[in-house]
Amino acid sequence: MGRLPIFLGIGLVVIVGAVVAILYTTKGSHLELKGEIIKIRTGAIDEHNSAAVIDFRLQNDADIPFVVRRVVVTAEKDNGDKVEGDLISKTDYKQLLEFNKFLGSQYNEGLVMKDRIAPHQTVDRMAAIHFPVPQSELDSSKQLRLYIQDMDGPEFETVKSMK
Repeated sequence: MGRLPIFLGIGLVVIVGAVVAILYTTKGSHLELKGEIIKIRTGAIDEHNSAAVIDFRLQNDADIPFVVRRVVVTAEKDNGDKVEGDLISKTDYKQLLEFNKFLGSQYNEGLVMKDRIAPHQTVDRMAAIHFPVPQSELDSSKQLRLYIQDMDGPEFETVKSMK
């Protein structure tokens, strides 16, 4: 009966070693983006609507590409209420920025559905969002949340304080 604990201990060490080896060797096949919102620019479109232009950096450390399926941007107010914005089409960026000079210039390529972020690539992108709230309400929000989902399900989310 004295040998049983020794064999159980050896077996446990072998199993833990195998699990660690499997996780380490398949690390690159786990699709996970990293990134951050670099800059947020806001402005009033009219007295009841506003726009935000966000510039952000995304890094794909995986061995497989990240293909964008869905992009959602929400503004969270101090009381916890959330306002979801409507993504403005990449083809409308030029017109938006031309007629709303206060939003500045387009510094990065727009992120669109089916956009690919190649394996081990870091990219800077932008998104323009329409919010159905006055600019003062958008600017007084606690934070802006960017959510991006891959075609196969993995998700990325980052938050930037508005204050």
